[in-house]
Amino acid sequence: MFGWEFPPHIAGGLGTACKGIVEGLAHNGVETLFVMPSASGDEDQTYTRIINASDVAVADVCSTVDEFIDKVKFIKVDSNLQPYFDPQDFDRILEEEKKRQTTEYRLRFGQKFKFSGKYGANLLDEVSRYAQVGGTIALEYAGQFDVIHAHDWLTYLAGIAAKEISGKPLVVHVHATSFDRGTDDMVDSRVYAIERRGMELADRVVTVSDLTRNIVINKYGIDPAKVVTVHNAVDFSGKEDIEVERGVKDKVVTFLGRITFQKGPEYFIDAAAKVLKRTRNVRFVMAGSGDMMTRAIRQVARLGISDRFHFTGFLRGQEVQKMFALSDVYIMPSVSEPFGISPLEAMRTNVPSIISKQSGAAEVLKYALKVDFWDVDALADDIYALVKYPALSDFAAKEGYDEVNNLKWNNATAKLKKVYESII
Repeated sequence: MFGWEFPPHIAGGLGTACKGIVEGLAHNGVETLFVMPSASGDEDQTYTRIINASDVAVADVCSTVDEFIDKVKFIKVDSNLQPYFDPQDFDRILEEEKKRQTTEYRLRFGQKFKFSGKYGANLLDEVSRYAQVGGTIALEYAGQFDVIHAHDWLTYLAGIAAKEISGKPLVVHVHATSFDRGTDDMVDSRVYAIERRGMELADRVVTVSDLTRNIVINKYGIDPAKVVTVHNAVDFSGKEDIEVERGVKDKVVTFLGRITFQKGPEYFIDAAAKVLKRTRNVRFVMAGSGDMMTRAIRQVARLGISDRFHFTGFLRGQEVQKMFALSDVYIMPSVSEPFGISPLEAMRTNVPSIISKQSGAAEVLKYALKVDFWDVDALADDIYALVKYPALSDFAAKEGYDEVNNLKWNNATAKLKKVYESII
């Protein structure tokens, strides 16, 4: 399994989902080797073995992943035919020769890349290098895995390289597409090309929602027969009731996520201003960071609601749980959200949630309130209702908790296991 991040070091929902998936697979009798660009050593390896790509000596150094794959193919198809073998000796000599080739190959070309594992300016370079490491790992662990599973576009090239070298089937897992990160005319053609190539060469494409499945089929031209939806879930294993001391008596309404166009922060701020015209006993919290943070701060100032609005910056781990424990309402007004695990985490903490209809989570959550992301008036009305009418809030909290309690990773990964079995 190729991923880009794993708790406790995460930048968003992808790492959280990866952890839930490997734990769920373990409970379904599936073992995983989880490869990531830069492991810190403190990742939880109870349910998976972490392979740090930064520790792997690359079997060749190439300028492009295509060059790397071609070279490895060439080296892999080395002739082991020699005259005068009898059948009993052939298997033994073949294995010895393979070990000799691999050892010589690594001694000759061994070089380690140091990955940041971040999402910085040199991301595409790291993606290409990660593919080269992926191919090397596939060569080294060829007898230890049956399926290759690559999470999101960052790892698709690594998955392709591993498939080319090992001949094992490839599953690519689409957690988001280029069309979720921007409008149709703002799609990065380089990323789109990697996504499409990964989907085309994969034996199965797993999407986190039917919303994303439709994008994969219609925007990337992928055969519907090999695209399977497996909805995300929520992890209840680490749930604990956190005691927090509230410094205010006001109701707290929380937005938690990246402050980017995709997540709809401006709609949350506009709705907050409308609610505050009807009641003052509410505070709004924007927890997260992103490229629209400065713009969001200016929008809050321009609307004159700074005394009722709080920016926390990026939260992780226990800080996220404390924020949910302090909240009375959670909002996810995403413009485009392939799934969205955060409302499940909020509802797990008995926090009523309002989500956009343009999210994959809306397909599985009956007891979250749903609005169109652009309908600021409807969003404001729902917020007002949840903070002013305790009976409604209590109902949404109780039913929401029971609902997400049934959305377990064990059930989601049982479907994933069937996907694996169908291509082995």
